[in-house]
Formats: sequence, C-alpha cells, structure tokens
Amino acid sequence: MMLTGLGVAWVISERTGEQAGSNPQRGVVWAGLAAILQASGAVLSRSVLANSTLSPLWSTMLRLVGGLGILLPLLLWQSPSLAIGLIPRSWRWLGAVFIAAFGGTYLGIWLQQTSLKFAPAGIAQTLLATSPLFVLPIAAALGDKVSLRAILGVIVALLGIGLLFLAA
Repeated sequence: MMLTGLGVAWVISERTGEQAGSNPQRGVVWAGLAAILQASGAVLSRSVLANSTLSPLWSTMLRLVGGLGILLPLLLWQSPSLAIGLIPRSWRWLGAVFIAAFGGTYLGIWLQQTSLKFAPAGIAQTLLATSPLFVLPIAAALGDKVSLRAILGVIVALLGIGLLFLAA
C-alpha cells in the first residue's frame, strides 16, 4: 500500500507552470481533514456494507441524497445568486452536466461502494487512490506532455498494486 501511495504521490506532486495558492499550510490542513473524513467514510461504509444486506447501489443513493441535502442549502445560503446558475443554459450544457454527474459521481461512488462491500477498506482505498494515474494516458492522447517522472511514478504505483495482489 505504501509503495502504491508513494507512486501516486510522486505523480501528483510534480510541479508544472504556475502554482496557485498563497497559503500552503491552510491547504495541508484541509487536505489532512479530507483524508481523515475519507478514511472514516470508507471504514463506516465497509462496516455497513459487510454486515448488512444493504446493496452498494442503495448505499450510493443514500450518500448522494444525504450530500445533496447538506450541500444544496449550504450553497444557496452562501450565494443566493447560485440558484440562477442552476438553471440549464442549453441542452448541450445540460447533457454535459448529466454525463459528468452520472459518470463521474454516480458510477464512481457506486463502484467505490461495491469495492468496499467485497474488499477490506484499506485495499479498496489504496486502489481508489490510483485514479490520478488514469488521467495520464488521456492527457497524452489530448497532446499534453507526460514527463518521465510521471511515467516512473506510475510504474512505482503499479509495482505496489502488484505486491498488494501477491500478498492478498
């Protein structure tokens, strides 16, 4: 798991061009909080999915409805003009939002919940953390330059995944 994490960290820590943000300590705090909450959510989901008859599909629906129930009022409270931004601008825009929401959010969470039902939380989360690696072939296909460092990071992460499956 550590080798996989190091490989992914190596890929995503590569600096290219201008770096946004003027307060890295604040970013580290938020990243740490996100990691703790992500791990807590994975352990809780694993516990519920492994010890009940709840399906990953229903678990996904419950997570998304719960998230929407918290996020939407919060966003509307913070920015009342956001309600105007929620109105579809065109059918093409609405289609793009649907594809992103369905493919990126719904299917992603459903597959995550499925992995947590059938695999230990640590292994599932390790494999889920490799998602940045899948962007590299897409970036290369779109004409972006993929560095040797990024390719070596992918190799390190894949070696970690190989060891993970050999040990399991």
